[in-house]
Amino acid sequence: MRSTQIRSTFLDFFTSRGHHQVASSPLVPDDPTLLLANAGMNQFKPYFLGETNPPFPRATSIQKCARTSDIDNVGRTNRHATFFEMMGNFSFGDYFKEEACAFAWELLTEGYGLEKDKLWITVFENDDEAERIWRRIGVPASRIQRLGMEDNYWSMGVPGPCGPCSEINYDRGPAFGKDGGPAVDGERYVEIWNLVFMQFQRGKGDKKGNFPILGPLARTGVDTGLGLDRLAAILQDVPNVCTTDLLLPTLHAVQDLAGREAPAEGEEKVSFQVVTEHARSIAYLIADGVLPAKDGRGYVLRRLMRRAVRHARLLGIEGPVLPAVTASVISNLQAVWPELSSQAALIEQVVTAEEESFGRTLAQGTRLLDAAIARTRESRSAALPGETAFELADTYGFPLELTVEAAHDAGLTVDEDRFAALLDEQKKRAKAGGKAKTAEALRKLDTYRELSATLPRTDFLGYEHLDAEATITGLLSGGTVVTSADEGSEIELVLDRSPFYAEAGGQIGDTGTLTLTDSTRLQITDTRYGLEGFRVHSARVLEGDVRTGMSGEARVDAARRAGLMRSHSATHILHAVVMTILGAHARQQGSLVEPDRLRFDFAHFAALTPDQLTTIEQAVNGHVLDDPAVRAWYADRVEAEAAGAIALFGEKYGETVRIVDIGNFSRELCGGTHVAHGSQVGAFRLLSESSIGSNLRRVEALTGHGTLRHQDTERRLLGELAAQLGIRPAQALDTLRKRLTALADAQAELARLRTADLRTQAQALAGTVRPVGSGRLLVQKIADVSPDELRQLASQVLNHLSPGPAVVILALEHESKALLAAAITTDLLDHGPAAQLIARAAGTVGGGGGGKGALASAGGRHPQHIDQALTEATEDAIHLLGSR
Repeated sequence: MRSTQIRSTFLDFFTSRGHHQVASSPLVPDDPTLLLANAGMNQFKPYFLGETNPPFPRATSIQKCARTSDIDNVGRTNRHATFFEMMGNFSFGDYFKEEACAFAWELLTEGYGLEKDKLWITVFENDDEAERIWRRIGVPASRIQRLGMEDNYWSMGVPGPCGPCSEINYDRGPAFGKDGGPAVDGERYVEIWNLVFMQFQRGKGDKKGNFPILGPLARTGVDTGLGLDRLAAILQDVPNVCTTDLLLPTLHAVQDLAGREAPAEGEEKVSFQVVTEHARSIAYLIADGVLPAKDGRGYVLRRLMRRAVRHARLLGIEGPVLPAVTASVISNLQAVWPELSSQAALIEQVVTAEEESFGRTLAQGTRLLDAAIARTRESRSAALPGETAFELADTYGFPLELTVEAAHDAGLTVDEDRFAALLDEQKKRAKAGGKAKTAEALRKLDTYRELSATLPRTDFLGYEHLDAEATITGLLSGGTVVTSADEGSEIELVLDRSPFYAEAGGQIGDTGTLTLTDSTRLQITDTRYGLEGFRVHSARVLEGDVRTGMSGEARVDAARRAGLMRSHSATHILHAVVMTILGAHARQQGSLVEPDRLRFDFAHFAALTPDQLTTIEQAVNGHVLDDPAVRAWYADRVEAEAAGAIALFGEKYGETVRIVDIGNFSRELCGGTHVAHGSQVGAFRLLSESSIGSNLRRVEALTGHGTLRHQDTERRLLGELAAQLGIRPAQALDTLRKRLTALADAQAELARLRTADLRTQAQALAGTVRPVGSGRLLVQKIADVSPDELRQLASQVLNHLSPGPAVVILALEHESKALLAAAITTDLLDHGPAAQLIARAAGTVGGGGGGKGALASAGGRHPQHIDQALTEATEDAIHLLGSR
């Protein structure tokens, strides 16, 4: 059965049983606790936590997932992958264990035709109910095993639902491993489906990390996950996930590059599978907006790319590998996941640039490693220091695995324990700074969850109204729920109705006022979401005392909101223009929308030229002047995407989405506030363009009043400049250019004259030299030269004294500092460099010096001691010349 049929069979089965089909969320989750989407339940987490009421009682989905916890097992087992599709069914207070088990058994044995006697079940060690259900279904006790907390119990890692799991495993036969069931061998008895029963309420953890079970949930839930890759390997009767139809075309591409087939066993087999499997992860991550970076999810991507390239090199593939293998992924899977084809250009450009960059890293790291190996051999040590391996990895991005392999080839080991210790120290330092902040954020999050479970959702009125009657339904102070607050307090409010837009989609939150009585007034300083759908207003109590239940008028700062709307609509126009001019790959990767100012991040691989920036600015202003209508409308997600609406990377959207159209050139999913017509954006002005990371660019721009203020400032500056030049503003550029050219010519002539003057001065000083033994010596305090000229003058005097041993020492008082310069002929270097000659004098003037070889300089903060310093320098110079 091909993977397309496996997917459709799954979705058809559950939709026919009343499950609402939900599209996969992006791999970049709208969840601060997750780096990447790693389970099918991620997008349903607010429903399970009770933060949001689910719009349907049961759901089904096929979720894109990325996990790197088992990255080292890829290729070494038959079942592990860093990217996979998780097919799942979910119940939000609807059915529970009995139905979940029955659904899974029916689908596996009848829908997919798996042999019943090859299916094994694991249940949690105390879950008698689950075992009874499986026995009633027909699974004999001999094929049901009980496992402990680590294997068969689940929680989200935060207070909330938790419960036992039941896993369904398939026996692939003795060729895959030992007898004895899943408790003995996970390769032979491969886990294909995990059924999680959310049955209990988990409380807050203590300082030791223990989380108490508070009791049963009022509404139980079900979260299941059936791995498509593993099921496909079974149904297609192939040995591992890389030989299913999901990855086989990519494996063929790797084999073509290597010029041979992958072996069935051994290290080469591992390398073939690593390149194959990682290619898929790389393509999906980039398609969902992840770009290579030094940390976070960008580092996950970079690690996968570098690991794939390294294993390609182990296979003898010396040329580019990532463009070809990711192209095979796109070709094979784009029909199911159209974002792969829409982002094909971006994927190709990112992997090409990153592989070229890593090639340079490998070349540089290899040179440094070769030198380190040579030093280690010279010291007769058998192990390369862990510090060296860590520096190569941390500073130069050179993988530890390559260091270990190169050291092994040279007959050395690597102190990996020291490497691990240094890596652990680095992680601890990184965590230390944010630990307290994270703890505080999590504590507030728990408080928000408690409030959201009891309070109704705020009715947002801000699309149509900037003021509204509102009642305070919740009060927080310092992250703690309170019932009242005094004048001067900084608090957070929850309102039943609100015109204030909460920060989202790049647009910052509204501010304004809340007037409760004639003597009670609050300033709203920010509006944001504490949780999904749970709106929190930050406020300062200006007058009076505030209590829960009080009502009054909430009013948005209208001028500020107007500036935000101008910037938000301009951001949409800019997005459309950038993709038109630079290409479809240049999609938005982030934004900040402020009053009459915006920041826009997008994918691109080179700095924009001045002509490109001018073209973009003119195109945006052209669209604004055309005064297109701005229209917001609603549709379900599938309809919106079919209509060409752009969904932004990293944003989370519900089943019903809001679409904003600007004319006929921009259509995006967006919950933000916008102007009614394009001309209301006002003038648009690009301020800057810069790099903010590998393959990521940023532009900043002004709109409306921001642009006008900026133009006024520029006009005033131009007027002042013209006045200084005594000309009209239109003549400023040509006049300034001519004057700068004349100034440069004058400075060049001055420098020429000054050089000639120094030569004359050097010749005169050379005439005052005195003989010392077989050599000559000049020690002199001078004036009217710059610090840079002092060294130059000493060197020129010495030139007049050659050949033969000679020493020149000059001193200068400049801006209340003492400066010294020394020059010696090369035949004196056997006795030490020039810096050594004036070391004692430098100390006398209260400083130090430096320089290599025959020329040195020094400085100090005690110019009054220059004469004494020169006396000491003379003594040292006479001693040096006399030693000849």
